[in-house]
Amino acid sequence: MEHILLSASLAFLITFFAIPIVIQVAKDKKLFDEPDERKVHKTVIPTLGGLGIFAGFIIATLMGVPSGITSELQYFAAATTVIFFLGLKDDILVLSASKKFIGQLVAAGIVIKFGGVLLNNMHGFLGIYEIPRVASIVLTIFTIIVITNSFNLIDGVDGLAGSLGVLTTLVFGIYFFFAGQLTYAVMALSLAGSTIAFLIYNFSPAKIFMGDTGSLLLGLVNSILVIKFINVAGNFAEGTTKFALESSPAIGFAILMIPLFDTLRVFALRILDRRSPFSPDRTHVHHFLLDIGFNHRMITFTCVGVNILFIAAAYFLRFLGPTTVIGILLVSAFAFIGIIYYNRPKNKSVVNKQNAIPNTNIIKPRKILTLAPESVEAD
Repeated sequence: MEHILLSASLAFLITFFAIPIVIQVAKDKKLFDEPDERKVHKTVIPTLGGLGIFAGFIIATLMGVPSGITSELQYFAAATTVIFFLGLKDDILVLSASKKFIGQLVAAGIVIKFGGVLLNNMHGFLGIYEIPRVASIVLTIFTIIVITNSFNLIDGVDGLAGSLGVLTTLVFGIYFFFAGQLTYAVMALSLAGSTIAFLIYNFSPAKIFMGDTGSLLLGLVNSILVIKFINVAGNFAEGTTKFALESSPAIGFAILMIPLFDTLRVFALRILDRRSPFSPDRTHVHHFLLDIGFNHRMITFTCVGVNILFIAAAYFLRFLGPTTVIGILLVSAFAFIGIIYYNRPKNKSVVNKQNAIPNTNIIKPRKILTLAPESVEAD
């Protein structure tokens, strides 16, 4: 317990004191996220908040996990470092979608090959249990890539991605603590601590954004945690897991429900529209909520509250089996999206194909604009 408390507290303190420095440097170097027709903020806001999150997370995790307890941590640190520099470059320069994808593949390869993180059992979902190694690797890569990008894509209003990240990492951290998985408990709660500190500066009206540096880090770590959760919670062999759970794939899906379902839905819509799944538009759940008049705080509280309901539903319905539970979750999620979508003003345009950002490595143009101390809510 002392290792977990130390790491979470240390992560919070490092990030809390690092963020003001990052804000000042971003102002001095004019590293702003500038408003455009697709973004919801109306003034320039410093980016690179992920620097503070990463600093708190990596230092606290490396110090919080006792030496010799695991051989996996060094590889997780390597993978998160790859994602950190990938996000950092994209926050400062425009990085093409293909190069971001390659970088994410490298991080996923490190996690799978050296970290041993692999989805090799579906635990009864669709009647499937053990799966072949090749299929397992492909499924794991897909899972890591989708979850990594899900937090990046849900990061559209003040406090949303960070609040969902705090919820997911707290749930995973508490579970791994009771399951006796110290390394993963420290990882999860270190990230929770650093993200809570970041939210002090990011909650509406935001003083700084986490950028791709922070959102990709949240996504990668959550992908590692959910795969480990499914494997540990679904292992009912005697003496192997202290806290085994029925329908572990469904519960893992529910923990990440809002960012994961929203990303899969948007990817499917873009592919059906014969566009790149990474092309920008206004079809995310937070865009729909903005359209019906919600402000940033209302959107954040709504999405986090609904995500908690999904987690509770999956946990209490777990004895129905993973296929049935996931089916119930998907029907409920489509109903949630449908209610929001059909309550939007009819004159709102949610897709603009002309807003796509060219996949070129060019320096983002920096306009000389007056820096407002706070963002303006889009309500």
